[in-house]
Amino acid sequence: MNRLVAWAVPRPLTWLVAGAIIVLGALPGQAQDPDPLSKLGSDQARFTIELLMDSAETAALPTRPLLSVALEGIAVKAPANRIVDAVRKELGYLRVAQRELGPVSEEELTAAASVLRAGAKPAQLQAFRKQRKGQNDISAFTYWADLMARGVPSEDASSAIAKLWQDGADDAIFYSLWRSVQADILQGLNPGTALQNRIRETPGRASPPQVKPPEGQQENQSSK
Repeated sequence: MNRLVAWAVPRPLTWLVAGAIIVLGALPGQAQDPDPLSKLGSDQARFTIELLMDSAETAALPTRPLLSVALEGIAVKAPANRIVDAVRKELGYLRVAQRELGPVSEEELTAAASVLRAGAKPAQLQAFRKQRKGQNDISAFTYWADLMARGVPSEDASSAIAKLWQDGADDAIFYSLWRSVQADILQGLNPGTALQNRIRETPGRASPPQVKPPEGQQENQSSK
């Protein structure tokens, strides 16, 4: 697989993190560079991306993910037309995520877009529409996208992650599942089988902390 194709398709977490580092390293420079898209080398490409970002603002969608995609494309020296296509697709993913999830944070929309980019069906996001107080779906989306990038079938990954999330799984549970499945895949196990095996071992809800009564109460209880 050549570099340009590798940039254009879903990547496992290690590659996503590397891409994020590239982008985060580039973003602070915007303060000194009033036109960070000038490095595209194409006025038409820059104009098109700016129009796409304007469309995002009009639709109350975040523009930062679009700029991040463009900057990452510039960083890996992708052709300008490929970068424009990637930004346009990202805008489409954000639109779909907003439609399926309703009003959520920029981070959640961005994470949901990564799931769609990895091959999830829009309707599969609907399971995450209703959230418990204090719950967010960023970890669920991140690990879901990575599992698909590693070869886990979309339906298997969707049902497993959605079930855990609805059962109240926390970040530690998602990470533990992902780490175990990743290890099994590296050992040569079929990705779908690895997930099915590990999901059976994974608790759905984090165990509540054990709260000890005050010492006085302990003494009273022991004397009864």
